Parts: sequence; C-alpha cells; structure tokens
Amino acid sequence: MESHPAPHISITYCTQCQWLLRAGWMAQELLSTFATDLAGVTLVPGTGGIFQVRYDDVLIWDRKIDGGFPDAKILKQRVRDRLDPARDLGHIDRAHTPAGTA
Repeated sequence: MESHPAPHISITYCTQCQWLLRAGWMAQELLSTFATDLAGVTLVPGTGGIFQVRYDDVLIWDRKIDGGFPDAKILKQRVRDRLDPARDLGHIDRAHTPAGTA
C-alpha cells in the first residue's frame, strides 16, 4: 500500500478583526480529532476580514464564500472527507435526535 505524506492544515485569520482565538480554537479541534494523521496546523495572520482553511493547498473553507465561520463539526467533516472518507467521526456524524424521541 502506497504511503502519502500527512496533510498540513493552515488557517488564515484576520488580525484586524481579532480572530486569533477563533482560529486557535479551530486548530485545537482539528488536532484533537485528527492528532497524528496531520503533519500540523499552522495559524497564518492576515487582514481584510480573511478567514480561510486550507488542506495542503486546497481551500476547504472561506468565510466570504461559505458565508461565515465554520462550525467545528462541518470543518472536521471536510477534513475527514479528504483525509479518510470512510472514517467514522462518532457523534459528529450522527443525526441530531431531539431529547425524548430516541
């Protein structure tokens, strides 16, 4: 089986908008879920309202295109879909069942 190098995630965030904490939280979420499957997550300062997430060189989230900030669930699913589409993300992949109906 051919081995591929682990992917790298970069999160570019707007320093003018003070989105460092949001970017850091997203990085933490990805690292806690994908730990050793990623080469790393880099935070990249930017300006002009930018908030983009790249999987290697592929844009997987853009605040302006996707209409806001990603939910951790959605971002993890987008990373998983590139990294290992067959991987079960546990409760993240389960449909929400309202309390008392399960």
